[in-house]
Amino acid sequence: MKNLVIAFLSILTLASCNSNDKKTEKNAVDSTATVNTTYDHVLGMWVGDFVAEEYREDSYSENKITLVIKSIDKDKVIGRSVVAGNDRPLQGTLTDSGNKISFVMDEPGDQKYDGRFEFELRNDTLVGTWKSYNQEINVTKRSFKLLKKVFAYNPNLMLDKDGEYVDWQSSKVEKVIDTVDGEAQTHTNEYYRSASDAVFTINSSTQELKESDLKNLRKLDLQILRNTIFARHGYSFKKKTYRQFFDYADWYIPVSNDVNGTLTALEKKNIKLLERFEKYAEDNYDSFGR
Repeated sequence: MKNLVIAFLSILTLASCNSNDKKTEKNAVDSTATVNTTYDHVLGMWVGDFVAEEYREDSYSENKITLVIKSIDKDKVIGRSVVAGNDRPLQGTLTDSGNKISFVMDEPGDQKYDGRFEFELRNDTLVGTWKSYNQEINVTKRSFKLLKKVFAYNPNLMLDKDGEYVDWQSSKVEKVIDTVDGEAQTHTNEYYRSASDAVFTINSSTQELKESDLKNLRKLDLQILRNTIFARHGYSFKKKTYRQFFDYADWYIPVSNDVNGTLTALEKKNIKLLERFEKYAEDNYDSFGR
């Protein structure tokens, strides 16, 4: 009888150990899954305005930026910043206090416009600042509020017909002499290039352009039609003239400073034709109040 009791107790002990082992194994699996998926909602592209907080008068105060969070582990966050023709790697750390997730991420520092990003996740928005390492550049601090977006090439995307297509970055100044009360007075008039309706009626990604489509267009029309192709592919424009048009398009997401490998055969053909017409087209200047 004593032997039977001992055997029974041994069986109970073994069963208990097996049960504890399974619980431990399950908890280990669950714990691993939690670590791997906790920050999945942060990974991806975050897009919004990159607004100058400290800048000189001659600088461009606002650009569109894409921050890409590529990977997150315990000790390191890897990503990229794409803005104003610059595509820079980012590396940094994440701090999770339970109530707040915050990041400090640095660009390499070997280029003129590199700096440090500090931001946090507030609901569905990344909110933070960028500070330049180089204090001699025009803009040394910017702020941003970014929403998560997914980039997808769409050849049918067009500029908004209600947009303002005036090139505020280049102007022509003329001196004017008026006679007032018998005295000559000199003042200046400033004129700016403007685009026609062609920039939102002609699609240079879907229709094969002909010389007859382009011969009466303004130079700025041709430039916008050509660069709208690149904007659809997520090209990050370095030139302010083009950023002022595309940064305000809701669909525009800068993802790279080189999209040549993604252009279609039709787009490449249209780009060549547009470039040929740009060489001979004339600028047209109008007077606008600002």
